[in-house]
This record gives sequence, C-alpha cells and structure tokens, in this order.
Amino acid sequence: MNPAVRIALATVLALAVRGDALAADGPPAGSEAAARLKPIAAPAQPAAPDALPLSKLKLPAGFRIELYAAGIPDAHSLRVGAKGTVFVASPASGKVYAIDAQRAVKVVASGLHRPNGLALRDGTLFIAEVSRIVKIDNVEDVLDNPPAPQPVYEDLPKDEVNGLRFLGIGPDRKLYVSIGQPCNNCLPPPTAAQIRRIDLEGNVVEAVALGVRNSLGFDWSPQSRQLYFTDNGRDWLSEDAPSDELNRVAKPGENFGAPFCYQGNLPDTEFGWGHSCDEFTPPLTLLGPHVAPLGMRFYTGRMFPGDYRDAIFIARHGSWNRTKKLGGDIVLVRLGKNGSVASMEPFLTGFIADNNYLGRPVDVDVMRDGALLVSDDWNGAVYRVSYGREQAREPLRERRGGRFFDR
Repeated sequence: MNPAVRIALATVLALAVRGDALAADGPPAGSEAAARLKPIAAPAQPAAPDALPLSKLKLPAGFRIELYAAGIPDAHSLRVGAKGTVFVASPASGKVYAIDAQRAVKVVASGLHRPNGLALRDGTLFIAEVSRIVKIDNVEDVLDNPPAPQPVYEDLPKDEVNGLRFLGIGPDRKLYVSIGQPCNNCLPPPTAAQIRRIDLEGNVVEAVALGVRNSLGFDWSPQSRQLYFTDNGRDWLSEDAPSDELNRVAKPGENFGAPFCYQGNLPDTEFGWGHSCDEFTPPLTLLGPHVAPLGMRFYTGRMFPGDYRDAIFIARHGSWNRTKKLGGDIVLVRLGKNGSVASMEPFLTGFIADNNYLGRPVDVDVMRDGALLVSDDWNGAVYRVSYGREQAREPLRERRGGRFFDR
C-alpha cells in the first residue's frame, strides 16, 4: 500500500477464530461455567438430503421451503450472480462453491484461509479471507475452469478470533469489509472493531463504522442507501445480556460503543468506567441475547407479498453462551418511513428442538426470481423459500453488487 494511504488510514482508525468461538478471556478451563457453556461443534460431514430438517421448519402461510443444494460443508455467506449462479463460502474447507443453473455444485476457489465474505460487481467475484481480499474476474463464465483468485487488498488483520470477514459492495461502488475485535472483550487495536471501506483497486481505505464488536452481516437500504449491519455482543457477562444488535450508519466514522458500551445502554463492567453510553450511536433495535445474528439482506424481490418489500431478513445463527438456546431462525424486520425499526417478527423457525440444533442459518440472499436463499452451516445445505405461484412473478429490481436497478 502507498505509504501516504497507510498513514491516512492509521490516522482515521486512531479515532476510533470466528464469531461464536470461545475467546481466551472466557471462563477458566475446567470450570463449571466452561463445562456447561462451550462452543457447539457442527457435525463433521454435511447432512444427506433425506436427513435435513425440512419437515420441521415453519413459515408463514403461503410460503414453502425446499432444498436448493446439499453437500456444501460449513455453508456460510451467499451471493447470487447476474446469471443466477449461487456462490457459497465455506470457511472450514477453505473453498468457495458455485451452484449453477442446473443446481450442480462446483468448486471455484480452494486453498483459501477461512473465506467467508463474498461480493459481486460487473461479473467479478470478491472473496474475503481472514487477512486479505481476492477476486475472480468473469467468474460465471469460468465455473468449470476457474483461475486462481488474484489479490486485491492484503492489509486486513491476521487475528483468528472473530477472524471471519463479511463483504459487500456499496452504492458508491466500494468494497466494505467487517473486522471484528480479536477477542471476546478487550481494548482492540485501532485496526479492528470496525467496518472498513476500500475502493475496488484496494487503494483508498477508511473506517466507516467504529466500535463494532463483530459484524457478520450488512446491506444497504434500497430507499436511503444507508448501511445497516448486525453486530454480536460480548460473551461471559451474563446469559441474558448483552443483546445483539441491528445498527445503521448515518454518517461515516460513527462509533457504536464496543467494548465500552453494549446494546446502547449497558456499560461494560471492565471497560465502561469513565464512559457514558450516550457517547456512542445506539442500536436501531435489539435482536436478543447471544442469538448470534449473522447475514442480513433487504428484500428486493417481487415474489413475496408487497409488505415484505424493502424489509430486512436476518439470519440468527443461535446461541451457545446460554443455557436455553435462542435464535436459530430467520427474523423479519420491517422499517418505518424514517428508516427506524417498526417491528420484528419470526419468519423461518424450527431449527431448535428440545434445546438442540436441527440446523443453524448463517446467511440469506434474494434470487433473481424473488425467492429467498438460506444457508445452513450445521447441515451443509442451502434452502430456497418461495411464495405462491412463482411463475407469475418477476424480480422488482436487478441487484448488481451492492446496487439496485429497476427492471
């Protein structure tokens, strides 16, 4: 990176293992708390299609769910290409998969370091690993013989704890990448706990949101073009606090509180001294304690009823740091005219039964026909949610990268 750019980034930032992995500052090993509450290991292999929990999943009247693709280990972030290809990141395997129009599953990138974030722009697939962003040009034209991904930006922190990155391309044609705190709860370095904005060439860099503990999902409002993001609160404070958050960036450089204040009104017991929660931007709404909200998308299709348009679907991966599990579902957040939250309601449920996981949703994305895709890392599957007579409906907008175009 150009030295002047690096200095500018450091000046801006000075103002300022995965999301559910057990951090080093958790309870002592061997303690009762550690024995009762510990990260939940997913099955070693993807579930067979006939073993998926589809019959147990529940949706509002008129909706139905089906298997879109199976056998994708650790299925995480989703992106739908202009030609309908569905890309799926698999951090545990180090691969990115493509599901083509015939629903055949192919590998388009391998040998990567915990790839998670995906973004598409003008046919180019951008992939966020822990410490860098790479790309594959014209990716939908080379599914059967993809080239090695080429580096775009190689100045992300190398920390493994909260090391998965989410990635998107905003209405300004710039890459946005999340960088979590490298710990459960600590004073992070100035290069972490933020959402960073980078031009597509990897040169001009700035932090647009600070005090972000660990965001693994964001999207832009089709109306205001403002950035909305989910954020995971700290662990080991209590089973019922802090709550995870949905936030909105009204202006670049806002600070959302971590690690000094969580959920907008809860000073941290260790780092909150000398700070007021009033210093920071409060969340738009609280999503529940330890529900692990991950991917989110504004609904831009036309298949679903009209009152779903421009609402937000959020994948709540589900808690491990609670005796009684919460989350493990897709919730629908409707916004008011001013962009604030009007309501939150369940949409896709049934992933938890008898306090055990049958599946764990990670991300959502909208297909060109308006159906909703849902990834499930527990089962290594992608589901498709549709409504009514699909063939009579067309997309409301075509999505290219982070921008929306009327059709």
